[in-house]
Amino acid sequence: MNEVMLSVVAGLVVGVLFSALKLPIPAPPVLSGVMGIVGVYLGGMGYQWIVERFFS
Repeated sequence: MNEVMLSVVAGLVVGVLFSALKLPIPAPPVLSGVMGIVGVYLGGMGYQWIVERFFS
């Protein structure tokens, strides 16, 4: 849970900093971009599960 809170705080700081500097926010602007990130995460978790389940 501590990592989640640190991630949220870091995201808030980056969001404020980029907005103050009039830069585009470094995040996917649409749901498809967010779902792509979720897919990459789930793919990595799935790979680890497969390796642990079948190859160890």
